[in-house]
Amino acid sequence: MALNAYLNKKVSVLTLDGRTMVGTLLSCDGSMNIVLADAVERIIRPLDDEGTPSEEVPLGLYIIRGDSVALCGRVDLEVDGQINWEKVHGDVIGTTKHF
Repeated sequence: MALNAYLNKKVSVLTLDGRTMVGTLLSCDGSMNIVLADAVERIIRPLDDEGTPSEEVPLGLYIIRGDSVALCGRVDLEVDGQINWEKVHGDVIGTTKHF
């Protein structure tokens, strides 16, 4: 499985309902079930809501079912560490639909 190369590395997971979780990949399987350690959910506020900061909600140890994973990728620690996530605002990604 391709995700095995990311074990014990920081990854970002985008779910089909548009949520973003970031954490250390502890485990994964052939069904794309993912276990993250020290996970946080990044909640990015819309562009028109500049008064409310975006936030990272701590989740701790977190399991994501494979059927809800849209994307999983490795995080560049240097770049990620330079971003103040409270100041990031953007458009909602939306959800993914299967036809």
